[in-house]
Amino acid sequence: MIAVKPAAWRQAVAPILATLPADATVISVMAGVRAADLSAALPGRAVARVMPTTAVAQAQGVAAIWSDDAAARALAHALFDPVADTVDLDEEVLIDAATAVAGSAPAFFYALAQALAAAGVAEGLTPDAAERLTRGALRSAGSGAATEATLEALIARIASTGGTTQAGLMAFAEGHGLASAASTAVAAAVRRAQGLAGD
Repeated sequence: MIAVKPAAWRQAVAPILATLPADATVISVMAGVRAADLSAALPGRAVARVMPTTAVAQAQGVAAIWSDDAAARALAHALFDPVADTVDLDEEVLIDAATAVAGSAPAFFYALAQALAAAGVAEGLTPDAAERLTRGALRSAGSGAATEATLEALIARIASTGGTTQAGLMAFAEGHGLASAASTAVAAAVRRAQGLAGD
């Protein structure tokens, strides 16, 4: 398994190349490093690419898996199924979108939470109260996400017609472009992954 910063992967691989078995399967946990590049550097070895979220450390993550080799894909599943909700991708290029939507997204959620806490302070909450309340809101959202309910249903469960939540959601949609911001963030992350790969 290669799980290093993408810019350093060649240096990380070089010392092990001489002793890596010829029939080894390589599991890559790196954004923007294409299977073809790994195969060129590690000839003859099957490659699977996996993009997990950090919550795999608590066995609560999600991981996107791609490989054009069935045995390599099965090995990736054997490693990650116990700690993540694994999602198979049909094409390698979709790893970039999966990285943006899942791998990078926890930081996006934290950034939104940070902004919400700051907005709470602007409305009179103390910084400590605003951060604790926002962290609690993140935990509440996470508990809903752990259910089988659709995202639409989870929103509807909280946002009653004419209520405060609906008013906030309308402000996001109409005045400040939450959907546009999300689209821009995901697209930027995909472009960066493509840049790392030299595409």
